[in-house]
Amino acid sequence: MSNDEAFWKTIIDVEGAVSIYDGPTQFLREFAAVSSKAGHLFASHWCQAEATNGGFRQFYANSTGVLAPEAVEAFKEIGMPATAAIVTEANAWFGYVYPRQRQARELALKSYETMHPGSSGLFKNLEDFRLLRAENGGFETAAKTYWAGQDGA
Repeated sequence: MSNDEAFWKTIIDVEGAVSIYDGPTQFLREFAAVSSKAGHLFASHWCQAEATNGGFRQFYANSTGVLAPEAVEAFKEIGMPATAAIVTEANAWFGYVYPRQRQARELALKSYETMHPGSSGLFKNLEDFRLLRAENGGFETAAKTYWAGQDGA
């Protein structure tokens, strides 16, 4: 199996082992059971996929938002500390204790939108995703390099 195939297989395997849909307790229990290296790939992949598709609002409003704290650590581990800092700043909007419950995140986001109608976007200042394409060769390069340097665990 090529490194590229192993990389994507790892993400798919973690996706099969870790539920982002059944609440934070189950997510945290299952996430703790996968290797940290595989977890880093999974968390960074989902964060960047959602954020580049529909912005941080989409990431937080969807089930994937449960793994936002893990995404920060994941970006640091794959060699993207500036990206980790942006995710940290976005996560901080929710307060000192990050709300892993999807409903709590959705309520906070809707409350903001109600109080700021016509706003250009809560996280707009953070959503210049050029960094994801540039830092450490860009997300996919950084993640694949990180994985290729591992023993596959």
